[in-house]
Amino acid sequence: MTNQKVAIITGGSSGIGRATAVALAKEGIKVVIAARRAKESEETLQLVKKAGSDGIFVKTDVTRENEVEQLVELAVGKYGRLDYAFNNAGIEEDPTPFLDQSSTVFDDIMNVNVKGVWLSMKYEIPQMLKNGGGAIVNTSSAAGIIALAQMPIYAASKHAVLGMTKSAALEFAKSRIRINAIAPGAIETDMYERVVGNNKQMQEALKAMQPIGRVGKPEEIANAVVWLLSDKASFVTGHTMIVDGGMVSR
Repeated sequence: MTNQKVAIITGGSSGIGRATAVALAKEGIKVVIAARRAKESEETLQLVKKAGSDGIFVKTDVTRENEVEQLVELAVGKYGRLDYAFNNAGIEEDPTPFLDQSSTVFDDIMNVNVKGVWLSMKYEIPQMLKNGGGAIVNTSSAAGIIALAQMPIYAASKHAVLGMTKSAALEFAKSRIRINAIAPGAIETDMYERVVGNNKQMQEALKAMQPIGRVGKPEEIANAVVWLLSDKASFVTGHTMIVDGGMVSR
């Protein structure tokens, strides 16, 4: 990686997205932060600059095609190229019995977690083709490999990300665009806090699901993403990197 390279990170306002923005900045990568929350995204941007790189924030709803298209246009307009993308924007599902699930929740989760990744790649890939190559990482989940009871829509969305990642990886392999996915376990993020809250029983249950005996840190996922984007992973495409403390190995 060199300081001439540029990355887009969706869902860059906090958690895994923020940690990855900082990790890429430490590698000298210019970072374009895309998210809906402005205040938190500006905080991420300051951390990017503190880490020694440059970046911009573009307010983006990944479910809106015109906003995703504008995001990529602004990134290329500012820095002249696009080399990397971490399509990380996603929302969770409150544990709910299957028969009580609603169409509204289904549409919201699928729009962000699946359509958002599809739209992001749709506009990122043409710019990478102009460069003669690039690398993309999409955020799935351990729930994209196994399943979680009472979270069927979330699990379905994260399974879908893996299928889309593999399909795109096959199509663009000879164009020197590598496309992989990351599958985190339970990680200390805002999303984790929203799902778990102060529920000690759920906290302990999630820890117990991960044989390593603890919840992961955003930086541990960021390290894996940076590797997948880097030339060190030059022969890796269509791959799902599981970073889950052993959860899916049970």
